[in-house]
Amino acid sequence: MKIYAGNLHYGMTEDDLQKLFEEYGQVGSVKVITDKYSGRSKGFGFVEMEDDSEAEHAIEELNGQDIKGRAITVNQSIERKEGEFGNRGGNNRRDNFRRNDRD
Repeated sequence: MKIYAGNLHYGMTEDDLQKLFEEYGQVGSVKVITDKYSGRSKGFGFVEMEDDSEAEHAIEELNGQDIKGRAITVNQSIERKEGEFGNRGGNNRRDNFRRNDRD
């Protein structure tokens, strides 16, 4: 099962997240999402656990827990289908305004 972990402390590493979830069962993989330019954590990540019952127990126990001063959000990840949430391609009106303002 793929699990979403949000509201993470920005200093939390993949190792920290793995150790946290390993208390509830075998962890297949861990990924903390980072900004591609700064490399800084975006405050959320994903954990894959092999056994669904262990994953559900981890979700139940960890959701809302204070970890490094933040109440984390933990739930089953919902896979997004391509294009499901609209165009994510950088059509920012503020940027367009700034570009047009230069002319």
